[in-house]
Amino acid sequence: MDMNDLVLVSVDDHLVEPPDMFRNHIPVKYRDQAPKVVQRADGTDAWVFEGQEATNVGLNAVAGRPPDEYGAEPTKFSEIREGCHDIEARIRDMDANGVAASMNFPSYPQFCGQYFARAQDKDLGLAVLRAYNDWHVDEWCGAHPGRMIPLGLPPIWDPQLMADEVRRLAKKGCHSVSFSENPTKLNYPSLHDPHWDPFWTACSDENTVVNLHIGSSSSVVITSVDAPIDTMITLQPMSIVNAAADLIWSPMLRKFPDLTFALSEGGIGWVPYFLERIDRVYKMHRAWTHQNFGDRLPSEVFLERIALCFIDDEFGIESRNRLNLDMISWECDYPHSDSTWPQAPESLDGYLVGLSDDEIDRITHRNAARLYSFDLFEHHTREQLTVGALRSGATDVDLGYRSSERLRKTGTETVTVLNLVSNLPS
Repeated sequence: MDMNDLVLVSVDDHLVEPPDMFRNHIPVKYRDQAPKVVQRADGTDAWVFEGQEATNVGLNAVAGRPPDEYGAEPTKFSEIREGCHDIEARIRDMDANGVAASMNFPSYPQFCGQYFARAQDKDLGLAVLRAYNDWHVDEWCGAHPGRMIPLGLPPIWDPQLMADEVRRLAKKGCHSVSFSENPTKLNYPSLHDPHWDPFWTACSDENTVVNLHIGSSSSVVITSVDAPIDTMITLQPMSIVNAAADLIWSPMLRKFPDLTFALSEGGIGWVPYFLERIDRVYKMHRAWTHQNFGDRLPSEVFLERIALCFIDDEFGIESRNRLNLDMISWECDYPHSDSTWPQAPESLDGYLVGLSDDEIDRITHRNAARLYSFDLFEHHTREQLTVGALRSGATDVDLGYRSSERLRKTGTETVTVLNLVSNLPS
């Protein structure tokens, strides 16, 4: 298939929430207590909610920034590309990148709404979280029907409230929710605990995919505090294997046979060995660990129920015969530092050599649309959503670097894991 004929749906991008996002959605009684953007003494912007401050870390929004200005320090709206926080500019950036549709994870609320969960007033926290979800579905996604796959945040502090929110969002057409790869790191029960059963039940009933994004435990992989940050960046995608092991050995997949999980930004190249390993563990140890998959192997259950995605993963594509091609999707990761924007089609095209048109369509858009109950062609034809068609209407989009004097690096600083952790929200 010619690159310009690809239809690309990214199942893992990110947004930086705009300052006015609560204006139309927070109940009047909570209007004065909703999160607000303030400017800090150093000129950077931060959200404040019940006295809690949350900054937008620079690496969350580096699209269009020179690579030598990447960093983990807080930033401000004027230093990041408009497509990070303005939906009209985002659609234009997607067009310029040839991306037909996108699913966007949050920034300052953290991956599963931890920021809102820390509210002292839980009624206020719930009102703010629901307002966030309504803004995301109605405004961010609703502004351009057929271009954004909605993703909800759960009130993680109460499984029944989580179930209620999943059902409420499903009525609005949202069949995707973000959750933690390891809730014990957030001081909640583990993935093995029946505590979460009301949530799993609702997701199963509503055909809502549970997305476990790397980093959604509010922690990073640290080997030592003085390790160069390259160590953490290298290990971060592969750390999702921890969540994969939790999922396959927990009772959830067998207790809820219609429940689907997605390992967001986890890559796929590691999966063939992981499947081999879990099957060996099962065969060698089930007599005393008492795991029971009936007449199936753990690998078969994993391949059937766990959705995977990749940005650049040549080895993973080469190993596709060991995977379930119906559960693999592509991601762009805009505007994060791993993103292939604005050359995503060129990057992906190099890995598609030798695949049939049917295989390519499944990976690039059909799997994503099916998994997330998203009708990609309800508002647009395929011909309107190809790489070539989208790019032809966005030739005026400025794709050049935008430098910031404040963020310009001297080239002499050694960035360590400690530098990053000191700037991450807790």
